[in-house]
Amino acid sequence: MSGGESRDGVALTNLDEPLFQGAGATKRDLVDYLDAASDRIIAVLADRPLSVVRVLRGQPPFMQKNVPRYTPPWVRTVRLWAETSRRDVSYALCNDRRTLLWFANQRAVEYHPTLIQLDRWDHPTHLVLDLDPPEGDGFGAAVRAAHLVRRALADVGVSGAVKTSGAKGVHVFVPLQPGVTIDEAAAATRAIAARAERLDPALATTAFIREDRGGKVFVDSTRAGGATVVAAYSPRVRPGAPGSFPVPWEDLDRDAPADFTVHTAARLIADGDRWADRMPDPQRLGAELIEEGRAIPIARVQAMHEGKRRARARRD
Repeated sequence: MSGGESRDGVALTNLDEPLFQGAGATKRDLVDYLDAASDRIIAVLADRPLSVVRVLRGQPPFMQKNVPRYTPPWVRTVRLWAETSRRDVSYALCNDRRTLLWFANQRAVEYHPTLIQLDRWDHPTHLVLDLDPPEGDGFGAAVRAAHLVRRALADVGVSGAVKTSGAKGVHVFVPLQPGVTIDEAAAATRAIAARAERLDPALATTAFIREDRGGKVFVDSTRAGGATVVAAYSPRVRPGAPGSFPVPWEDLDRDAPADFTVHTAARLIADGDRWADRMPDPQRLGAELIEEGRAIPIARVQAMHEGKRRARARRD
């Protein structure tokens, strides 16, 4: 095994092999970056059921939720019912450097925690708006939509922090005071998304069905409940191995996803935690906003019914 060594009791292997095609990085680069940024990353992963995207040699990337049988006993896990797969899943909890290094050695490139923590199963810690530009459009469109979301949030008296998704999108996070339920957070997210769309319907859309978006930025309001979102500081399986990286609102128009990679990001956060430092204090959601959102259909459910209706129409 080439490039073997050990850190924090974790045997690291094949460190000098390419990370994945187009990464421009080795497995060692991934390990070194995650190790250097471990305090920052663990802060956003701790006590949250974790899914990871792994890239094994000669295989396409895959999302891993259930921990493998060979997982060391010192990796903390929690069993949860997964509605999509209709079974209990044993999720890892990445609460320490040793666990993070073990994941890195497993070629886990992306880290996707839930919006809930172990001690608050029914209460998400953040409201999240995911801005996804259309195919062929650039990061700039997502940035313009993020500013719409910021305006919509300000209109209801709340604020959020922003980060690149590490792909071509943008994520806006709003920290919530304890006690906000999953249903309330989901409703408020739908209301904020609809308000952002109304601010500039030529730029933004809440249409869940891709063919209905008309080349606009999708303001995704479905990141609620047990949903996961790629963590701040997490690398992505994308050309150049960029990361999801916190950006000041005032710099969002000047930065680009490619500015933050496994080669550059650790240096940028050496002097502080850019995500924690820019995150507002936890906020409450107004009752009127929540009721406004409850009147808006849940996007996934609405899309499912619409898909069935269109299928029937095609058959007829």
